[in-house]
Amino acid sequence: MTREQLRALQWQKLSTGLDRLFASNAFYREKFARSGIAREDIKGWDDFQRLPFTTKKELAADQEANPIYGTNLTEPRDSYVRLHQTSGTTGRRLRWLDTPESWGWILKCWEQIYDAVGIDANDRFFFPFSFGPFIGFWAAFEGASRIGRFVLPGGGLTTNARLQLMLDNGITIVLATPTYALRMAEVAEEEGIDLAHSKVRGLILAGEPGANIPATRQRLEQAWGARLYDHSGMTEIGSIGIEYDELPGHLVLLEDQVIAEVLDPRTLQPVEDGELGELVLTTLGRWGSPLIRYRTADAVRPSWQFRPGGKPFVALDGGILGRIDDMIWVKGNNVYPSAIEGLVREFDEVAEFAIEARELSSGTRLVICIEPKPSVANGPALLASIARMIQDRFYFRPDVVLAEEPLPRFELKGRRFRRVHVDG
Repeated sequence: MTREQLRALQWQKLSTGLDRLFASNAFYREKFARSGIAREDIKGWDDFQRLPFTTKKELAADQEANPIYGTNLTEPRDSYVRLHQTSGTTGRRLRWLDTPESWGWILKCWEQIYDAVGIDANDRFFFPFSFGPFIGFWAAFEGASRIGRFVLPGGGLTTNARLQLMLDNGITIVLATPTYALRMAEVAEEEGIDLAHSKVRGLILAGEPGANIPATRQRLEQAWGARLYDHSGMTEIGSIGIEYDELPGHLVLLEDQVIAEVLDPRTLQPVEDGELGELVLTTLGRWGSPLIRYRTADAVRPSWQFRPGGKPFVALDGGILGRIDDMIWVKGNNVYPSAIEGLVREFDEVAEFAIEARELSSGTRLVICIEPKPSVANGPALLASIARMIQDRFYFRPDVVLAEEPLPRFELKGRRFRRVHVDG
């Protein structure tokens, strides 16, 4: 498939979907009408650029004004059979409904994801978490079941019990967040379990930056003795990105299932290959609850020079680098929390950490709280080394302090970064 053939396929899917949206989706029909756009106005890619962006803020406002699911529904309410919701880490939770058709599209995306990482008939999957209404693990679980693989849920168990269940059942593929994969490795070390010599050969990790942070990746792959695969998805989008075996360090988007744009968040114009921009997505199959030109607020660096799996899909160098609004400015220098994590994880003596950006009238003060491993004898020396390396690499010196008590551990997404506005 060439890039031109891919664009033709995308347009065919988009055109069919827009027919449905203009006919029966109240949210988009009204949104397009406010922009003065009729269906007959959208004839080619130049017209696509006229379509207004969709934001999470307006989706949340729509659900609040039209409880509880909002108006972004293309089919009658009784056509929907699945409900999932966002974690709420960036604001009000979004509830998202799916028809059987839309859910089938999500599972098809997972088939492509599993194919990209080389899943074979001998692989056995473990999902070490409580599912709840979180879409990612439900979709991954059902996707693996759909291709006929052994699937084992691990909800309602302690980390110790999950590790034993995984070992007893000869698991080869584990799906989790980077935070919880690190926690499992930490507990395994405490319990004398040699993960590196287990049957686990692959970790598919998502939900937060980490899997493509070099130091975090190295720590995980060494602890588990397994190949790590970065994956990306969103409740409101679906599962649309995976790291191919042949292209480590890059997150490849399934562009036969989504339209991906990477735009300068200030000018909203496309960035060049390798430039930093915001990822904007349009779904091409989840027509029961679609998204058109959705501003994800994810910071990425796109590259079109590769052909992962022989496909002309865009690859994101370093995966999802962070959220555009999470960028920290300290003394004229900008840095993402994921970059701080990458540096801190280079110190094997660190068990856990937390980052706090304190917004003062005089500027931002960055405080990093460190919990050393129990074996560390000289905590102050470790803190000084971290502060010095941050100054050398990012050109500012943060406050690096010792945790007074053990820092929180997380089963799903880690909440290691917070921004605090301080008076004075």
